[in-house]
Amino acid sequence: MTLNLTAAEMEVLEALAQRKDLSKTAVIRQALRLLQLVDTRVAQGEKLFFEDEVQKKKAELMVL
Repeated sequence: MTLNLTAAEMEVLEALAQRKDLSKTAVIRQALRLLQLVDTRVAQGEKLFFEDEVQKKKAELMVL
């Protein structure tokens, strides 16, 4: 399989792989599993939030 990424996307992939000590393939697989989970839960009517407990802020992530 061939995956065409922009230079910026490849830089992000490489940085994540290095930071997480994973292969680029493992990062892509993990991203796919996460997207599948989020997509399933959003389809069931659930929402995804990021919360900063220190600053008492909450933001909803809008998923298309």
